[in-house]
Amino acid sequence: MTHIDAGAELDPVHPIPVPVTPSTGLTAADVAERVARGQVNDVPVRSSRTIAEIVRANVFTRFNAIIGVLWVITLFVAPIQDSLFGFVIIANTGIGIVQEWRAKQTLDSLAVIGEARPTVRRDGIATEVATHEIVLDDLMEIGPGDKIVVDGVCAEADGLEIDESLLTGEADPVVKHPGDRVMSGSFVVAGGGAFVATKVGHEAYAAQLAEEASRFTLVHSELRSGISTILKYVTWMMVPAATGLVITQLVVKNNDFKDAVARTIGGIVPMVPEGLVLLTSVAFAIGVIRLGRKQCLVQELPAIEGLARVDTVCLDKTGTLTEGGMDVTELRPLGDSDETYVRRVLGALGESDPRPNASLQAVIDAYPDSEEWRCVESLPFSSARKYSGATFSEGDGETSTWLLGAPDVLLSDGDPALAETERLNEEGLRVLLLARAARELDDPDVAKGATATALVVLEQRLRADAADTLSYFADQSVHAKVISGDNAVSVSAVAAKLGLGGRAVDARRIPKDPEGMADALHEGTVFGRVTPQQKREMVGALQSRGHTVAMTGDGVNDVLALKDADIGVSMGSGSEATRAVAQIVLLNNSFATLPSVVAEGRRVIGNITRVATLFLVKTVYSVLLAVLVVCWQVEYPFLPRHLTLLSTLTIGIPAFFLALAPNKERARPHFVRRVMRYSVPGGVVAGVATFVTYLIARHYYTGEGALDAETSAATLTLFLISMWVLAIIARPYTWWRVALVASMGVAFVFVLIVPALQSFFALKLVGIAMPWTAVAVAAVAAVALEFLWKWVDRRFPA
Repeated sequence: MTHIDAGAELDPVHPIPVPVTPSTGLTAADVAERVARGQVNDVPVRSSRTIAEIVRANVFTRFNAIIGVLWVITLFVAPIQDSLFGFVIIANTGIGIVQEWRAKQTLDSLAVIGEARPTVRRDGIATEVATHEIVLDDLMEIGPGDKIVVDGVCAEADGLEIDESLLTGEADPVVKHPGDRVMSGSFVVAGGGAFVATKVGHEAYAAQLAEEASRFTLVHSELRSGISTILKYVTWMMVPAATGLVITQLVVKNNDFKDAVARTIGGIVPMVPEGLVLLTSVAFAIGVIRLGRKQCLVQELPAIEGLARVDTVCLDKTGTLTEGGMDVTELRPLGDSDETYVRRVLGALGESDPRPNASLQAVIDAYPDSEEWRCVESLPFSSARKYSGATFSEGDGETSTWLLGAPDVLLSDGDPALAETERLNEEGLRVLLLARAARELDDPDVAKGATATALVVLEQRLRADAADTLSYFADQSVHAKVISGDNAVSVSAVAAKLGLGGRAVDARRIPKDPEGMADALHEGTVFGRVTPQQKREMVGALQSRGHTVAMTGDGVNDVLALKDADIGVSMGSGSEATRAVAQIVLLNNSFATLPSVVAEGRRVIGNITRVATLFLVKTVYSVLLAVLVVCWQVEYPFLPRHLTLLSTLTIGIPAFFLALAPNKERARPHFVRRVMRYSVPGGVVAGVATFVTYLIARHYYTGEGALDAETSAATLTLFLISMWVLAIIARPYTWWRVALVASMGVAFVFVLIVPALQSFFALKLVGIAMPWTAVAVAAVAAVALEFLWKWVDRRFPA
């Protein structure tokens, strides 16, 4: 047996000699020989990062390096309680690794369930195999919806049409004949056939495409890029502030060296928002785990975030609002057609297509094949044509050509049968027309002059969960647009049964220019007779008006739109092509899972926005305090233990709970601006108020132990202000949010009144006047915070 050299240049125009592969495919010995030579499609398709990558990503970060160095220094120069911040970082990193490892397990198990299993013919038997089990020269069988997973040369073709738009940008399907090149990454839209694999493994383009599409990733996300931007700003602020602090504490004040180092580190550590990245990763990871339990495979992690930002969801009717199966409810012969003869024609048509769609499968189930009839030529169904056909030898010497498809496509305007079709469509029924063609099947205008013979009435099965899901989207201000290839009136009737009102529009009558199409989409809700290319254009038109668009679908006619949409959602039972390009795959085929994905995304974005404000308020006041200390040339007011305590009670513990809490608010853009507009004024107020208390305390206290008393007063002010920031962030209040804030306050009081904890954290309030002064300063700062944040809301709306 011979094969084409995988590295040879292929002429895209002239047919390629088909490798000498028998129609039975490879033998078991051939397969074993190729496996031994390593000629297998062995590209590992990873659905997640490896354990080593997870550990590396969580441990070796810029800020962990800064904190790690400071921690080691602190262990040598200060008591253990000043080194607590290092142990907190270790615990946080451990939590991040464990959560992401759990997410990896969930993703890996779901990826196995959703993995495509191509069909190969070996020893004359068609067998489904895993993608990595394909070997060079394998004979691959393909049909509608199948994705071409390796490069090859067409060996058999029966009306085979392949869409290569994802590779070439060419919208029209390409008709393939034996000898034509078949490119991996394309997919079958009509017909069937087989091809011989000529490029496998890393040489096949699809292997790279599949690996990239299913990789666990945290990039291309507004949330992640926003946090990276914030961390960049933080780094710029930290360097000069920390440098000035080091010089002031070690040189200018000429204090005890170890105490000076401890206070310097106490000023630098809180500048680092070390828990922010961790909490974002944990929130995403827990989102993956939660969705995984509902059989939802998130192929690209930012899709959780993206779907939360969606304000328009485009739904394909078949497989989304309705179940895949259909039932023939009535057969209506037209004119003087004989019903028995019509049944025989329908049975033969069903037998002529080896890969029937849902409509034809219903016909097959209703009408058995006549063994006397023989299919001479067939024309598979295409969503662009809206009909299929076949030419038969009827057994008595007669030859006839038949078409089965959309009545409004096959019939001319004004035909009496169209009025009856319209009436049935208004009842939500699907109608196919059986017509006898007057032309040859390979004639481009084969439908012209066809004689209407019978109407086949089909009933679609509505999804039980569709109405509730549409209601959820309406409540959440997400606009639903039903975009279908079926008759607009029929689709509108189905949508109405599910509670989705709005005007039905025939897509053949809407403007072709983007602006006109966008206007039509704004006014209409249900669109019928939409071609695959139009679906793609509709998504683009909606996006041109600033909409964030999600597209659901399960058929090959949805692939282009799924690829272009901001978020593509595929059913698990959908074609390989749709599953390959979608960011989210609903493995349980339940449309009702979508609200869970939306809710999960909103929870992640809304809550991370909340806790980011907490972390960055701390960063701002830490930098400001360092600057003020340098300008006044005084000792830094805090030791590391003080800020570890404050960070734990006012940020660390509350942020963890707030990050995982329910949140239904629709995600809004401009993450960085929305976070910084609260963080900067909050941090400035906290820093100034704390420093004012510290300066007052420096004038009030004198003698031995004065610095500890000054630190305690400043700590009280900073804690109270930080608690007020937390109280604002926690709004609107629920019982558990109130309990969370109150418990943090109780914990701090506990530290102040228990002697052992007072000693451990070096906190002791001396006298009565100064502690109450600290409370008064904090109260004024709280009023200022309320005023400033309301002013910011008015002056800089999100």
